Amino acid sequence: MYSLRSIGVLSCAKMMGAFYACTGLLVIPMMLVAIVAGAASQQGFSALGAVGLLTMALFMPVFYGLFGFLAGALGAWLYNEIARRLGGIRIEIKEANDVTPTKGIGLI
Repeated sequence: MYSLRSIGVLSCAKMMGAFYACTGLLVIPMMLVAIVAGAASQQGFSALGAVGLLTMALFMPVFYGLFGFLAGALGAWLYNEIARRLGGIRIEIKEANDVTPTKGIGLI
């Protein structure tokens, strides 16, 4: 039995920032659809609204990445503080056997 007692704050923050920046890329197509839907509406096309949505779409990965970085750093720091008092998460690790995918099914 092993215990996870500490998480690298900066490494966790970098990973979370990168993950959320990639997630922010998923927002861009949705924002572009919203721009097209606004342009096709019967109430008329608002150029200012389209520019605002386009700007938001382009900056979403940056904002998601920044807030992911901050949340990752805060979460890792908070985990480390709590784990210091409570002992961390207990993990049982089992060594995997060397099993080939074709073993026992009659191929070759």
